Amino acid sequence: MPSKPELIHPVILSANDWTDYALLDSGAGRKLEKFGNQIVNRPDPQAFWSPTNPPESWKADAIFSAGDEDERGAWKVDGHPADVWSIGWNRLTLQVRRTAFRHMGVFQEHSVHWRYAQEKIRAAGRPVRLLNLFGYTGMMSLAAAEAGADVTHLDASPKSIGYGRENQTLSHLDDKPIRWICDDALKFLRREVRRERTYDAIVLDPPKFGRGPKNETWRFENDLPELLALCRALLSDNPLFMILTAYAVRLSYIAIAQSLSDSLADCGGTITAGEMVIPERDRPVILPTAIFARWEA
Repeated sequence: MPSKPELIHPVILSANDWTDYALLDSGAGRKLEKFGNQIVNRPDPQAFWSPTNPPESWKADAIFSAGDEDERGAWKVDGHPADVWSIGWNRLTLQVRRTAFRHMGVFQEHSVHWRYAQEKIRAAGRPVRLLNLFGYTGMMSLAAAEAGADVTHLDASPKSIGYGRENQTLSHLDDKPIRWICDDALKFLRREVRRERTYDAIVLDPPKFGRGPKNETWRFENDLPELLALCRALLSDNPLFMILTAYAVRLSYIAIAQSLSDSLADCGGTITAGEMVIPERDRPVILPTAIFARWEA
């Protein structure tokens, strides 16, 4: 009988595989980034070291200001930069846009998991069904579909689902099997368990707090155990991997790794856990962005 997964030494995953994105400078609570042909200046509470140049001297097409990282804020634009534009990653194309919560329509540090998923799916040499929960604007779904997986993408935001479909078209992947679903994650998973559906790979990127399309509430620390238990129930008899990431929670990567290990106690395999970071382009500084735990059979 398979044993509990082995937790290997912690690692740092660096999103260093971009050509259309760069972290130009960071520090004093802010970061200067290049997305394609635009440069943006955004707050980042983790960047409390010294920047190369003071933020007031940074040249940017748009500057975001807000009282807190979770608050709505405002963008001050210089000139007339486009509100929506496109960038590329590894043959995929996605739209970038400035949002009221400082986000840009992509979490670029996740490229480390997109590439991992593609490699595992291609190496499997068989049909792979992947479930992408809290999938946002769809880059994991597109990466997995491009590698040959049959993908189910779920997010509670109709707007994010719409952006994901647009990214699918921009990436010339309209012929790939992606099922786009707008629903509450826990409700959807409970139904999938009753239907006895299974998946070979599951990706979870839950927020600290969120609301479903019918005002259902999600709280990371309260709801993660059930989420992981349902995901375990949906794993196929020959699974490949499960990836869990977390932002802005008062937890260590060790905590989420051990929670993932508990839910997969009968699966064997290994769990890799640690931090996701973005490297600065011109100096040896890395910006921590999220924690993760990744199980593979």
